Amino acid sequence: MSNSSSFLLNFFKERKTVGAVAPSSRFLAKKMLQNIDFDQVRVVVELGPGTGVFTKKILEKLHPEGKLFVFELNEAFFEILKATFHDPRVVFVNDSAENIKEHLEQQNIQFADVVISSLPLANFPEKLKQSILEASSNVLKEGASFVQFQYSLNARKKIKQHYKDMNISFTPINFPPAFVYHCKK
Repeated sequence: MSNSSSFLLNFFKERKTVGAVAPSSRFLAKKMLQNIDFDQVRVVVELGPGTGVFTKKILEKLHPEGKLFVFELNEAFFEILKATFHDPRVVFVNDSAENIKEHLEQQNIQFADVVISSLPLANFPEKLKQSILEASSNVLKEGASFVQFQYSLNARKKIKQHYKDMNISFTPINFPPAFVYHCKK
């Protein structure tokens, strides 16, 4: 089964955790990663990678001594990711994004340099959304980045509560078109 077919199937099966009918475009991936200085980044956390569109681009840019923690709760996507990426810098995590800190600590890492999230926050109950945003903010050191895409601006206020700076851009060449939140702690 292709990644696109798998994505569509999981969208209908797991509407609360899969927020799109197709993988993200390369244009969205470029916009998500454009403000990250990968020369300075050693620890990246990716939330909700789906079939790995951003994962691939992150690994292309990640420092040879860097670490990428990939959090994917959907079992089908998790298996695709493990079968696709055979890079020793990747730590696959089949757990909720609420538990970022515990998984970093298991690897003797205190803070992340950036959190890149594709989680469909609009689909989540308020308590879960708040818990994930807090967990993301808590693992970032001062000055670190949080990058999130959404198909609407409805999460803007919730995200802004955790970051001192926020810049929102728009990517029309994606299905559906998406807003990208670049935030600094």
